[in-house]
Amino acid sequence: MPRKLSHFDSSGSAKMVDVSEKPQVKREAEARAFVRMSEEVLCALPQNPKGNPLEVARFAGISAAKRTSDLIPMCHPLHLTFIDVTTSLCENGVAVTSRVTTNAATGVEMEALVAVTIAALTVYDMCKALDKGITIEQVGLERKSGGKSGTYSRKLGKTLGGGRR
Repeated sequence: MPRKLSHFDSSGSAKMVDVSEKPQVKREAEARAFVRMSEEVLCALPQNPKGNPLEVARFAGISAAKRTSDLIPMCHPLHLTFIDVTTSLCENGVAVTSRVTTNAATGVEMEALVAVTIAALTVYDMCKALDKGITIEQVGLERKSGGKSGTYSRKLGKTLGGGRR
């Protein structure tokens, strides 16, 4: 039987998924993004007059994860038990990663993705005066665990077994 999109009813109208019968289990998701920028911008990061762009981006990502259901209409508001956003300088930009955890009836993939996206946009915002050509690339889910679909890992390219039902 072919899989179907979960956010549509039988008539094709968008709907929020009913998770009221799903068990509350530990769920975790990790995401990543990359902010590509010139060497000139990378060298200027420590002298940014707006403050440390990487630290501001970390805080923005953490705040954004908490507001995901306000931004994406069909996302459930979740009590997040842990949010970590990291930024690191690379040869040609800034790598951004997030890890989000909850004990809930639905996963936190969207919260992890929103965290890295907003963190990356914050880096852009704080550096755009030097270069409008900065790009945000490679936003994606790296790993998720918990729930009936099991554990997904981008590195392995697949879902590994089912979780609890």
